[in-house]
This record gives sequence, structure tokens and C-alpha cells, in this order.
Amino acid sequence: MHNEIKHHLTDPILMAYAAGTLPEAFNLMVAAHVSLCDHCRARLDAFDVVGGEVLEQQAGNAVTMEAGSLAATMALISGGPADEIRMPERKACGVLPGPLQDYVGGDLDSVRWKPIGLGVKQAILPTSKDASARLLFIPAGAAMPDHGHHGTEMTMVLQGAFQDEEDYFARGDVEVADSDMHHTPIADVHEDCICLAVTDAPLRFNGVLPKIAQRIARI
Repeated sequence: MHNEIKHHLTDPILMAYAAGTLPEAFNLMVAAHVSLCDHCRARLDAFDVVGGEVLEQQAGNAVTMEAGSLAATMALISGGPADEIRMPERKACGVLPGPLQDYVGGDLDSVRWKPIGLGVKQAILPTSKDASARLLFIPAGAAMPDHGHHGTEMTMVLQGAFQDEEDYFARGDVEVADSDMHHTPIADVHEDCICLAVTDAPLRFNGVLPKIAQRIARI
């Protein structure tokens, strides 16, 4: 289940996540990836530190606290019910990282797949309308229709692997595609491929059948 992640998130994406400016679907992608990737998690921590320093240096954001505020807050915390201050249990990482398990309600056996043709299945996750997130199940050796992008698509491998004209992507790897990219992802023949895909605009298909399926699957 463990492998060396070779394709990471970009600095602009991590900085936008730290600043809180990404759509919910893209936030989910970042959270899922950094739960698996020590490299990107360390970079994200660095951006968080920089952001905190910037806030501290902005005099306009300074708030004067009344004397005794800290002591009063700590008293409220210590006097509260134990079940309200207990830290949440960390979910064991199966095929789905913890952040994804929160959306699905469990690991892979909790996913409600819907077939979209040729053995491919998807499960659309509930996120805000400014971008969409879905889990994709692609049978081993199967190819997705060749397509371009009207916006940004980010795809992270959760199980198996896929290859396209750009590179080979295995568990934890993220491919970031923009309007300049046109590709045909093909699942590795050794194992069914499961991915998290997030988009902020519909994909761009050339074939008639993929265009029909696009309307049904909301890709």
C-alpha cells in the first residue's frame, strides 16, 4: 500500500489551501494528499507558519483582550463535559485516506458506486457547487476516453495506477491538468484503479458517445 510519491501538489495550490481560498472539492483533494505525503505536508506547514507571521505583523488586525480573558476561557474549557473536549479519533488509513472517509462514511466498502459505462464506476461526493469531487473506479487495463479540459482537473490515485501521455501515476500521486492538456488515461493492467478527481469546469470530449455519457455522469 505504501510507495514513493513522485507527483506532488504545486506551491500555489498549497498556498491557496493555507489561505482558505480553494473550493471545497479542491480542499478535499489537498487534505487527502497531505494525509499520505510527508513532503507536501511539510511544505503546507511552512506556508501556515508564514501566513501566521503575516497576520501577526498586520497592525490593523490587532485585537485588545480584556484582563483575565485567557483565564476565563481556560476555566470554561476545563469545566465543560469531557465528551465535548475529547480529541477525535484518527481514522485508520485504508484505501481511502481519513479526509475521504469523512465524506464517504467509511472506507471503500462504504462507497455507493454508480456505473457510467464499460466497467467504469463513479461516486460523486457532496461538496459546494463551485467545483465537483468524485471517486472513479477504472477496471485494470481500461482506458478513459481521450479528453481535454475547460478548467482545472486534479486526479489522485488511491489504488492501482494509471498512465497517460504525460507520465505514470501510482498511489498518492496527483496529476494536475489544465486547459492546455489533452490526454487518455489508461489504468495499469495489474490492478483496478481507484482515483479521486476534482474539477472546476466540465471536461472537453471529442467523441459523440463520451459527450452523451458526460451529460448523464455530470463529468
